[in-house]
Amino acid sequence: MKPTYTLVDLLLASPSAPMPHEKRTHQLTRMWGGLAAIERAAAPTPDDWRVLSDAVNLTETLVLDMCLCVDASGLLSDAVTALAMAGKRSRAGGPIRLDAPGIAAVRAVLEDYATMLEVLPHRTMLQCHKRTEARIRDIARGKRKQHDVEVMAL
Repeated sequence: MKPTYTLVDLLLASPSAPMPHEKRTHQLTRMWGGLAAIERAAAPTPDDWRVLSDAVNLTETLVLDMCLCVDASGLLSDAVTALAMAGKRSRAGGPIRLDAPGIAAVRAVLEDYATMLEVLPHRTMLQCHKRTEARIRDIARGKRKQHDVEVMAL
């Protein structure tokens, strides 16, 4: 897996200002679009699931690994579980869907993530991406933390 951001990206990112507006908008548009597709599209795609998983994994890193935020909604673990179940369902040949509580949990985590994008420094968000990608590589190798769930490759 190729890293999303390089060390140069990290060094050039602002240590005090949030991520530039256009980059935040791009991320959030993709994530909210993924949720809309899983809620209403005739055939949600694995990419729709992936962008939601990215948002939840990034939030998990900020809350549990970096301890920079709290789970304001209290639904982070519910969102992780809902996405894991949707992934398992898809791998078994079913549709990539979330149930109503799963949709509510993922929506709440997306709202939390959007808030974090607006207030945390750009460099912190890139560090979060790098840590999240490293954690996913560790999980794929069998090195898991207590809160980690299995990786789904859709």
